Amino acid sequence: MRTLVTLAALAATLALGGCAGFQPLYAQPEVVRNLAAIQVNAPSGRTGYLIRQHLDDTFAKDHAVAPKYAMDLSLGEARYPRGVRIDNVATRYEYVLTATYALMELPGRTVAKRGQVRVELTYDSADQPYASIAAQQDAQDRAAEEAARRIEMELAAWLANGAKVAAR
Repeated sequence: MRTLVTLAALAATLALGGCAGFQPLYAQPEVVRNLAAIQVNAPSGRTGYLIRQHLDDTFAKDHAVAPKYAMDLSLGEARYPRGVRIDNVATRYEYVLTATYALMELPGRTVAKRGQVRVELTYDSADQPYASIAAQQDAQDRAAEEAARRIEMELAAWLANGAKVAAR
C-alpha cells in the first residue's frame, strides 16, 4: 500500500513538472520588481494605515528604488450586527471592507489598472468594552490583510500577463 501511494505521488509530481508553459507568478522577476516599485497612497485613519502596511509587506516594497507605479486607494467600511440576543444586544458583528484602487504609471500618473476587492468577515462582541474594541480592531486588521493579499494577486496576474489588460 505504501509503495502504491509513493508511486502515485511520484506520478503526480512528474505530471505537474511536465506542464508546458506553467510558471509561478513569483518565478517571474519582472513581476516581483514591478510589485516592489509600487507606492501606496492610502486614506488616513486606522484601516488606511493597516492596509498600506500590509500592501507594502506583500509587495515587498523596495524603498531604495524610485517608484514605477502609484496606487491610490479609497476604502469603504461597514459593520452590521448579527446574532442579536433577546435583550437586543449583538453578540456578533459582520465587518465589510471594500478597497477600490487605481494603479497609475509614473511620472505621468496615467491610469494603468483599476480594481476593487471586498472582504467580509465576522467577529464576536464581548460584554466588556475593552474586549469588544479589541475584537473590532482585530477584524479591521484581518480584513486589511486579506484585502492586501487579494490586490496583490490581481496585480501580479495582471503584470504576469504583460499588463495588457485595459484599465477598467
